[in-house]
Amino acid sequence: MTIITATESPTVRLIDPDAELEFDPDDVYDGPSKSQQKRDVEALQELGETLVKLPAAQFKRIELPENLRTAVADCRKITQNGALRRQKQYIGKIMRGVDPAPIQAQLDVFNGVSVAENAKLHQSERWRDKLIAENDALTLFLNAHPDADATHLRQLIRNARDEAAHNKPPKAFREIFRVIRELLDKA
Repeated sequence: MTIITATESPTVRLIDPDAELEFDPDDVYDGPSKSQQKRDVEALQELGETLVKLPAAQFKRIELPENLRTAVADCRKITQNGALRRQKQYIGKIMRGVDPAPIQAQLDVFNGVSVAENAKLHQSERWRDKLIAENDALTLFLNAHPDADATHLRQLIRNARDEAAHNKPPKAFREIFRVIRELLDKA
């Protein structure tokens, strides 16, 4: 019987300190980890599920690629759990080939969390308050938005002031906001 020592074993290699390293730390892969890729795919699938749960009116208004729109519309009709799960996975697969940023931006507008949408709301509120409080504000607003109907706005401002003075429901107050909002959306 032959005894093999550690230095003679074919599986044991001695490390030569003078040898060059085969591993180059600059050649390390810097891409996303497998876990990150999985999280990204799951996030796209969740975005797809959000599209499935949208109310019909919002689903009609949202801009989607045709194949994604068809898959989401089909998923809205499915009631069986297994088929529903597979269809949602299919939507997630389609979402991998689509840029999710514009879709998320549209959903944010629907949910009222868009920064730009919030800025428009605040600007509309400031204009409305200024128009009701100051007489010169209408001239400033008409200079900024020449396509506005001056006569209609004057009447609404007069009605809003009257409503505030007599503690009536703020119908004209809300109407001024709606008109301003439409004008800001056009601009």
